[in-house]
Amino acid sequence: MKIDNKLIIGSATSAHQVEGNNKNSDCWIMENVKDSVWVEPSGVGVDHYNLYPEDIERMAKASYKAYRFSIEWARVEPQRGVFDQNEIEHYRKMLLCCQKNNIIPVVTFHHFSSPSWLMSIGGWESEELPELFAIYCKKVAEELGDLLPYVCTINEANMRLQIAKLMKNYEKPKADNDSQTIQVGLNSDADQFKERYMNRLATAFKTKAENIQPFISMASARGDELVMQAHMKARQAIKEVSPKTKVGLTLSLFDYQPVAGGESVCEAEWNDDFRHYLPALAEDDFLGVQNYTRKVVDENGEIPLSKDIKVTQPGYEFYPEALGHVVTKVAKDWHKPILITENGAAVDNDEDRVLFIKRALTGLQACIDAGIDIPMYFYWSLLDNFEWQAGYSQTFGLIAVNRKTMKRTPKDSFYYLGKIAKTHNI
Repeated sequence: MKIDNKLIIGSATSAHQVEGNNKNSDCWIMENVKDSVWVEPSGVGVDHYNLYPEDIERMAKASYKAYRFSIEWARVEPQRGVFDQNEIEHYRKMLLCCQKNNIIPVVTFHHFSSPSWLMSIGGWESEELPELFAIYCKKVAEELGDLLPYVCTINEANMRLQIAKLMKNYEKPKADNDSQTIQVGLNSDADQFKERYMNRLATAFKTKAENIQPFISMASARGDELVMQAHMKARQAIKEVSPKTKVGLTLSLFDYQPVAGGESVCEAEWNDDFRHYLPALAEDDFLGVQNYTRKVVDENGEIPLSKDIKVTQPGYEFYPEALGHVVTKVAKDWHKPILITENGAAVDNDEDRVLFIKRALTGLQACIDAGIDIPMYFYWSLLDNFEWQAGYSQTFGLIAVNRKTMKRTPKDSFYYLGKIAKTHNI
C-alpha cells in the first residue's frame, strides 16, 4: 500500500522522559520523596541531554524527516523570573542539530513536568499560571524563534480533566477496589498513605499540601479553564516575537465507540475531551492529535476489557484503527491541519509494534484520501524511556536503550517506519 508522499514521518520524545537529571522539576521531587507513588525515579534518564546528536543523526540516516521533542521549563526557568542562558543554548544546539540533519523540529514548550517553584503558588490551579507560562514561552520564542517552525504550547492540554474524571470513576464503590491503582494519580482508597505522601511532598516543596497541583493531577473546572488561558496567552506571546512560528497544542483523544445505550455517553465524553476546547483553539495554526486506543462505552460508561482482548503493556486494547477513527471525528469540527503528535504501542514483541504502525498508517491514509489535511505523523516514542509513574517498565520505543551503558539498539520497527518515511510504502 502507498502512503501519501506529502506525509512527513517522524518520532517523538519529551524532555523529562529522556534527558535525565531534571532536578528543578516538580516530577523530580515527586519521584524521589520517601513513600513515592512512582515506581522508580527517572535518574539519569536515557541521557538524551548529552546523546541527542547521536539520536537525531540516527533518525536522519534512517530517513525520518521530523522530530517532536520538548523544551523543559524547569531547566530554562529554574527560579521564578530567572532564566538559565546555558540551558537555552542547549536547546539551540538541539535545534541546530535538527537543521543540520534536515529534520523538521516540532517543539513542545510544556510536556507534563513544571518548575518546582510553581507548586509554591498553587501549580496548575494558580490564577498566576497563565501569565507565568506566557512569560516563559515568550522568552524561549525570543531566543529561539528563528529555529522554531512549529510549537505545541502544552502537551495533552485536556489531560488534567481526564485525570479528574478517572479519579472520580475509581472512587465509585467496587468489590475489588483495594487492587485499583491509577497510573497518573494516587490510590483513592489508601487515604492514610496518600496523606503521608502529600505531607512529605509539602515538606519537600516547602509549601502547603493544597498548593501542590502538578500538571499530572486532577483539574477543577477552573483549573481546566486556566490551562486554556495559559495556552492562549502563550500563543499570543509567541506570535508577538516570532510571527512565522506555527502554534497549536496537543490533545489526548480516545476512539469512543458506543454499544446499545452508550451513544449519549460517548457524545458527552467527546465534548469533554475535545469539543469544549474549540473556542480557545480558534486562532491556532494546527491541532496535535494523540491517540493510543479506543474505549467501548455503554449507558454506564466504559466497558471493562474481557480477558481475551489483546492489550499493550499499560493495559490499553491493541487497536491501531482508533487513530483513523479519531482523526475522522476531529475533522468534523476542525478544518485546519491535524498533526499526529503521538501514536504508538508499548509491547513486548516488536513484531506487534510493526503491525501497530502498519494498521495505524493504513487508517491515516484513508483520512488523507478523504481530504483531511494531515502533514505529519509522529510515532511515540523514539526511545524506550521513563514512562512517568510506571518508570522504565513500559517499552514504547523504536530504539532500545541499555541504561547502564546507554547503548542504543534500533529495533526492526525503527527501520520499518524509516522505510515508510523514505519510500511511502507500507
